[in-house]
Amino acid sequence: MNSKIMPLAEAIAAHVRDGMTVAMEGFTHLIPFAAGHEVIRQERRDLLLVRMTPDIIYDQLIGMGCARGLMSSWGGNPGVGSIHRFRDAIENQWPAPLAIQEHSHADMAGRYQAGASGLPFSVLRGYVGSDLPKQNPNIQSITCPFTGEKLVAVPALNPDVAIIHAQEADRAGNVQLWGIPGVQKEAVLAAKRSLVTVERIVDQLEPRPGSVVLPGWVIDTVAEAPNGSQPSYRLGVTTRDNAFYREWDAISRDRDEFTRWMEEHVLGGAAATV
Repeated sequence: MNSKIMPLAEAIAAHVRDGMTVAMEGFTHLIPFAAGHEVIRQERRDLLLVRMTPDIIYDQLIGMGCARGLMSSWGGNPGVGSIHRFRDAIENQWPAPLAIQEHSHADMAGRYQAGASGLPFSVLRGYVGSDLPKQNPNIQSITCPFTGEKLVAVPALNPDVAIIHAQEADRAGNVQLWGIPGVQKEAVLAAKRSLVTVERIVDQLEPRPGSVVLPGWVIDTVAEAPNGSQPSYRLGVTTRDNAFYREWDAISRDRDEFTRWMEEHVLGGAAATV
């Protein structure tokens, strides 16, 4: 087997270290839960977590003490409400203080794109009437040298490691995903190293309409992880576990209940189901 392909536990041990900036991307779809759970099991600490839309997996990472900071554009339990371990960390510093750096959605996408393109910053029209630039020194006003227009510049985003989930990879380490792509491609290309978990390893990728193919030469490691994005979904493989997202609201509200659930379902190695 290609040396690029390895078990998930070995892949996390090889690529995720304490203190790193880690991006785990996936927009509603193909969220890398299995990889996030392995980070928790390996007790990584002081991570700066990056994600356009942090939801349950980041709630779990924060609640288990893995994070020192969060860089994002929105955070919540989609269709349900707040992510309560995130709120507890902000409001009560439990289990540890959490620094936050907030950007808009378009801003985060542009930062990934700049990082993937090897550019130092991204330029956008935005933040008109917003106080966010006053709170975030990484949002700066610039003047276009050609038109004089006032624009916004934000620094490129180059995580230490990007982790995504996809439907399949071939034995050469080429990856194919389809469905809602989010910024998985840009995150992989922007990061210093990358890990892709996949539902299956196949002998050959079969072209699919609208799919995204990431060639093996841009990916450091592939790990087979069936059901690796559960409770989110994989188009063509599984459906979204909406019941779990609703149940997580009650689980995550209470510190003891959260800890008990994590010990039973994650630290014990089980899949994220109830």
